[in-house]
Amino acid sequence: MASSHILLSGFMGTGKTSLAPVVAERAGLDWLDVDATLERRANATVAEVWRRDGERAFREREKEILREALAGPPKVIACGGGTLLDRAARHEALDRAIVVTLTASPEVCVKRAGDLATRPNLVGPDALGRAKELLAARADAYAEAHGMLSTDDVDHEAIAEAVLAIVARAPIAVPLGVRSYTIDLVHDRPLAITDALAALGPSTLVVVTDAHVFRSQHRRLEAAMHPLPIPGRLVTLSPGESNKTVAAAMTIWDGALGSGVDRDSVVLAFGGGVVGDLAGFAAATLLRGIRFVQAPTTLLAMVDASVGGKTGFDHATGKNLIGAFHQPRAVVVDLANLDTLPERELRAGWAEVVKIALTSDKELFLRLEAEADALLERRPESLSPVVRRAIELKARIVRDDETEQGSRALLNLGHTFGHALEAATAFRELLHGEAVAAGLVAELEWTTVRGWTAAGLAERTKRLLSRLGLTVDVSRVHWAAAKRFVRADKKRSVARLRLPVVRELGVATLESVDALTLEAALG
Repeated sequence: MASSHILLSGFMGTGKTSLAPVVAERAGLDWLDVDATLERRANATVAEVWRRDGERAFREREKEILREALAGPPKVIACGGGTLLDRAARHEALDRAIVVTLTASPEVCVKRAGDLATRPNLVGPDALGRAKELLAARADAYAEAHGMLSTDDVDHEAIAEAVLAIVARAPIAVPLGVRSYTIDLVHDRPLAITDALAALGPSTLVVVTDAHVFRSQHRRLEAAMHPLPIPGRLVTLSPGESNKTVAAAMTIWDGALGSGVDRDSVVLAFGGGVVGDLAGFAAATLLRGIRFVQAPTTLLAMVDASVGGKTGFDHATGKNLIGAFHQPRAVVVDLANLDTLPERELRAGWAEVVKIALTSDKELFLRLEAEADALLERRPESLSPVVRRAIELKARIVRDDETEQGSRALLNLGHTFGHALEAATAFRELLHGEAVAAGLVAELEWTTVRGWTAAGLAERTKRLLSRLGLTVDVSRVHWAAAKRFVRADKKRSVARLRLPVVRELGVATLESVDALTLEAALG
């Protein structure tokens, strides 16, 4: 039996109602049709309710039925064609269920619609034209799903199998309209990368990795690439944050253009955060933008860098000062990649998990405190739910503020001081997560002194980071050297910074802070 709701969404005539009982039987669940439930409660047809009460009231009834269904035990829910048009309702559904959008050509939809008098949205002299117009208007909403399946070929058994295959993957959705994508969390499944790439139908592949990753993970990479009969080019970068430069981006550009990349090519980032940022930036700029897929191999990249479309490289005056937002088409997180990750790299990744727990999820922070020892032992049964939760939290923040105009800046907690530390040490002495860990505690201590953060939270965070293997002790010399890089922070507006402030565990806000005042805190 499926452990979550399964929502079938899509335009009228795509087969939601007829497919729901088939999926429900296979999944061992009950099923519900939103429009049929609405008709039964109103004691009137959809068309009659629409004409009598208007579309707005009709949509509110749909949402009420959906909310009730989602609050109950898992079931298969056949939505009306407009049930998930409301953004809030759609995102609630994505958080609480596996949403599969069924698609069909406008011609097929109109043909299956039957008596158009019962379809108030298609009433008029040109039903086909109206259907095309509605499909175009709803494209963004329908694309925000865990999967999309064509039902032009009416084979309910095959489509039901495909729906359940999506449910079995349990992907995490990043809903960004037609640029939406999913994140698959797997363990020792190189073919998950194969499937993600094959689904895009690339003309050629540009695989970007670094020398350390290739040395330890080349067999997994080869296992993923071998089934794909697609010409490709491997670009191997020098590892480390100090090599996150325009010269490294140029290496990718040269390799891609030298292999005949075109607009249908796909870049695969197979590595940590540095590889992902550089490969994503190269993809954003090659031919003014081609597709790319993230396959992160470090904990830090899995929970943070691979999700959200931030790409770019460092500059001598500061970290990540040159870049672009360019969303991946898919992300494949394989926890088996952590088996060969050096201990120091693994521990550095926990800083980003602690960060998002501090800002967004008290329960995750408590879980980290309870399971720190097991997490350091890399037990998949412990790692998987924690990594999944951290990714889910990041995905929700990205969906609400893709380009960091507001709440996404909360994810910069610990990064104002942390980035300054990295830059002050020429990106050579501290790993990113190590610098962020020190930045977390330093920023929490500073905001506690100002009365913004609950007393004791900085010390509690320091203890957790220590249990996860992260020291936050930084020399006065390094902090003093970091001062001048605070003003170079990319989050700065004129002479002020938007600083994330943790009010209490799991609750954070943004405060406008004078950069000079913040610098003074570094000694």
